Amino acid sequence: MRLKLLTLALALAAISLPSHGEDLLDAYREARASDPVLSQADASRLATGEGVDQARALLLPQVNASLSLNQTDGGNLIGHARSRSLKGTLSQTVLDFSKYANLKAAHSASDAQNELYQAAAQELYVRVASAYFGVLTSEDELTYAKANEDAFRQQYEQSDQRFKVGLSAVTDVYQAKAYYEAAKSQTIVAQNALNDAREALAQITGKPTGDLKKLRDDLPMQPPAPADQDSWVKQALQTNPNLLAQKNNVQTAEHNISAARAGHLPTITAGVTYGKDAGWSDTNASARYHDPSSTTIGLTLNVPIFSGGATQSRVRQSIYQRDAATDAMEAQRRQIVRDTLNYYRSVIAGIAQVESAKASVESGRKALEATRAGFEVGTQTMTNVLLAIQTLTSSESNYSQARHRFILNKLLLKQTAGTADLKDIEAINALLQ
Repeated sequence: MRLKLLTLALALAAISLPSHGEDLLDAYREARASDPVLSQADASRLATGEGVDQARALLLPQVNASLSLNQTDGGNLIGHARSRSLKGTLSQTVLDFSKYANLKAAHSASDAQNELYQAAAQELYVRVASAYFGVLTSEDELTYAKANEDAFRQQYEQSDQRFKVGLSAVTDVYQAKAYYEAAKSQTIVAQNALNDAREALAQITGKPTGDLKKLRDDLPMQPPAPADQDSWVKQALQTNPNLLAQKNNVQTAEHNISAARAGHLPTITAGVTYGKDAGWSDTNASARYHDPSSTTIGLTLNVPIFSGGATQSRVRQSIYQRDAATDAMEAQRRQIVRDTLNYYRSVIAGIAQVESAKASVESGRKALEATRAGFEVGTQTMTNVLLAIQTLTSSESNYSQARHRFILNKLLLKQTAGTADLKDIEAINALLQ
């Protein structure tokens, strides 16, 4: 009777029952509103964008005003002499190639940060989905660990009873207890893993993780579209935001080289200066004066001649930085090619893996039924029945993991190609129940 109850409990645990808990779209919305990683990327994007305004400001008119008051103590005979000077200046850059290059560099740096923000936004889809299915996988693992623990507990109790009535040796009891204690340990490990998986999702969403909806049984096993790995690689090289950010970094470095080289070139600045001075003394009336205001308009030509080699050093430094950015871009490109091919092949292989794991579960169930029937008539031992249960739970675990990996690999393929968006999360969410 106990064996029948155990088999029934295992079968019920393997069935995906309808759930009314939180779904993937709920988790994403919570993460989108409170995820600090995405918020950090957004703040970095905005901060870098301010560099464009600052670089442009150096090309716009500069207005300054100053007012100075001075007092000179000349002793008892002269007394205090005071003067006042009012001055205003307006300057405008006419020719400065370094400032133009710096403005272009600021634009490229801002574009790079915008791409990194897009990469962070797409990464959020993957992080939420990975954490969500991490909880589902851990829940399944705990279910299977408990099923194994129950199986070995019954084996231990049965062996102990048989030993007490003289039907088996004490060695069987020790062996059964060893298996049972090991299974209890695995249940504890699985429970801890589930707790951590829930915390991982809560870390992203900012809220405690409740009951989650699971994947439905009739999971569509569709290959990537287009079904051509080279097309996916080509797409990734064109639209992957991390690679686009690296390309913009190279452009920034190129503009920095131009700015450094412009340090050898002359600059021209136009300026207008307005000034008015006045002075007076408390003992000498003749010392009073009020100069008429004066306005000066002119052009200033500045020709750099020698700066101790600093300008050429900055040129070399900028070239080295450009070379480093180019190497980083090439490393990113190669990684994207590898990741795209890997995820594409993983999706294709995942179809076969899910089908194989599903067939293994079906075979495991039939084997358990046959072994149980043999036990009823005396042709199979209790050990064989419990090992059949263990094999079934292992197959269920593999099937669960294969299904979850298949979904995540499809999303990772989209992310690597730079095309992941909310519709992908909505499509996955439609597979939950």
